[in-house]
Amino acid sequence: MNKIEVNNIIINNKNGIEYLQFKKLMEYNNIVHCYTLKHDLNFKSTSPIKNQSIEKICSTLGIDRKEYVRANQDHTNNIQIVNDIKISEDDTDALITNKKNIALATTSADCISLLMFDYEKNVIAAVHSGWRGTVKKIARDVVEKMIEVYNCNASNIICCICPSIRKCHFEVDYDVKEIFAKTFNYEGIIEKGVIRESKQKYNIDTVEINKRMIKEIGLKEENIIDSKLCTVCNSDKFHSYRKDRPNYGLNVAIIELK
Repeated sequence: MNKIEVNNIIINNKNGIEYLQFKKLMEYNNIVHCYTLKHDLNFKSTSPIKNQSIEKICSTLGIDRKEYVRANQDHTNNIQIVNDIKISEDDTDALITNKKNIALATTSADCISLLMFDYEKNVIAAVHSGWRGTVKKIARDVVEKMIEVYNCNASNIICCICPSIRKCHFEVDYDVKEIFAKTFNYEGIIEKGVIRESKQKYNIDTVEINKRMIKEIGLKEENIIDSKLCTVCNSDKFHSYRKDRPNYGLNVAIIELK
């Protein structure tokens, strides 16, 4: 297996399957996790290789395919506690469990995927936070749910931020900019961008918003681990909606207690 170490992450290539792992989470022997690269993998529901991709990454990580659980994402702030591998079909963008051998998965192609782990209570979460989910503060809600259901302490929760669109490429119009301006009072998250087709554009730092949001609820700065990778800048390595549409694919983030 080949490995490339960059910042807080390691990029692995095992038998041609490429995936990213966070050094911080690799310190714990009782969890398995990854965020996939795009080569030979596509987790989009309409992809002819979706099932094959799931089989490949599960086999690579040593996960039973039957343990793989993915919610029906729809940019909500709905959260589901998972106690077995059967979950409801309701639109859900975050999964939490303290059960072993349930691989929580979330897919994305520019949206933020967050992998959370409370190392004291052995609770994990997989979170899909697109810009709408960020506005709905799903990351904060997940931490609150972990505290409510499992008596977690926020200071013991590690949150890893997978590759996603970054401020450099998250360009929006005035209407979306106003939604963020009215929701968050953080300085430096909105920047006036270029004028395109006679319209003023704005760049928004949704990663920084999520970092500040979960710090406010009690996560330690040293436990917020950012991959620091933009899926648009690195669209040769990761599926990117903005770069590849309409024929975009999906990456997957997975975390499991063993």
